[in-house]
Amino acid sequence: MYLKVNKIQLMEDQNNPQGLQRINFWFKTSVTFKLFTICFLALILLIPASMITNIINEREHLSEQTRDEVSNNVASSQELTGPILSIPIISPPLANGQPGDVKYIHILPDNLNITGDVIPQKLQRGIYDVIVYETDLSISGNFDIDAALSGQLTGQPDWNKAIINLGITDMRGIKNQLLITINGNELPVVAGTSQQHITSSGVSLPIKGLSEMISKKIVFNYNLELQGSNNLSFIPIGNTTDINIKSTWNAPSFNGTFLPDERIITDSGFEAKWHILQLNRNYPQTLVGGMYADNLHESAFGVDLIESLNDYQKSMRSVKYAILIIALTFLVFFLVEMRNGKRIHPFQYILVGLALCLFYILLVAISEQLNFNAAYIISASAIIVMISLYSRSIFTSTKLSFLLFGILTVLYGFLFVTLQMSDYALLTGSIGLTVMLALTMYFTRNINWYTIRRKHIENPELK
Repeated sequence: MYLKVNKIQLMEDQNNPQGLQRINFWFKTSVTFKLFTICFLALILLIPASMITNIINEREHLSEQTRDEVSNNVASSQELTGPILSIPIISPPLANGQPGDVKYIHILPDNLNITGDVIPQKLQRGIYDVIVYETDLSISGNFDIDAALSGQLTGQPDWNKAIINLGITDMRGIKNQLLITINGNELPVVAGTSQQHITSSGVSLPIKGLSEMISKKIVFNYNLELQGSNNLSFIPIGNTTDINIKSTWNAPSFNGTFLPDERIITDSGFEAKWHILQLNRNYPQTLVGGMYADNLHESAFGVDLIESLNDYQKSMRSVKYAILIIALTFLVFFLVEMRNGKRIHPFQYILVGLALCLFYILLVAISEQLNFNAAYIISASAIIVMISLYSRSIFTSTKLSFLLFGILTVLYGFLFVTLQMSDYALLTGSIGLTVMLALTMYFTRNINWYTIRRKHIENPELK
């Protein structure tokens, strides 16, 4: 019954000019309706924010395409496998007189030692930077044939067809005439590997007179000058594998099955050391045919030469804070409106919100030309000044405009600090939000929201 009376009263008010004035006055002075309108506008502004996210993804995808194109022109990521000594084994003749099958036994090094320097370079394609590297590796070790073949022979080895295979992912990256020293004799390699299921790409070295080396260890060493991009990886094929890599790159990302046992990372570069035992991987020192081929490559490990937080990642993270910046800025305008009676039209809120969204477009566009920090300062300064000057005409108070200027500076400064962090970003953001909420609660603690509309009624100048 009460609802019916209210509906009838509302219809009467709509047919009555005085009633329409009352409804219009309620819309203008209702705090609840104002809050609902501001929240609605803030949510609407998430639409352009999501569009900006798509733009960042598109630009990042274009950057990745450029990186792939340069990598294809220079050399891609490099994974080193070997050296591996492959010996053909001829099975005994069959009962019907047919010759026996031929299979290969692959002997892995007893010791494998790799040391070298990785020198990174930045190549430019248009506005994009692509990271490539050159490395000079010293590789040494030995094969113990007696120990490796103990209990493994089920046929006759063909010693004259033994071959050493060295896997290199992208052959275009080889920069020197590769010579392998075997027991003091320097021998040239040939392109291609004889065992595609073990090393699909690389070089090989036929070994003559291997039968005379069975009783002693086969010692090898060589230098490999190699070019690649983004990643350098190794396969721990030694009974013991020791790798020591140095570089001037200060943002390495170690990945794969094994992490370094020792690492030193400074602003001037990094040094990493791995010590890996046979027992740490899932394949033996002697492989038969294609057995364990998958396990071999699954044990790869190495380092990515990447930027820990590139400009696009930072821009994407900043967009995630868009609703926070919009909400807190709108809150400042709302509190000024409520405490000082400066009525602000929804259209003015929209203009301010669009200016806040424009910040992210400026940030992405300028960061593609300058470094991220400079782009952030320029973009944030432009938006802060723009909104502060605009608020001067809204608030009609220089003091309030300066207050808004200070608050926006603190907000964007807080966001900047958070974006510089990777490990502690969540902690910093959580603490910052808690402090902001606490300050908002403190400064609004004495506002009696039920009396605000009455003040508007009692003060016609606030209408």
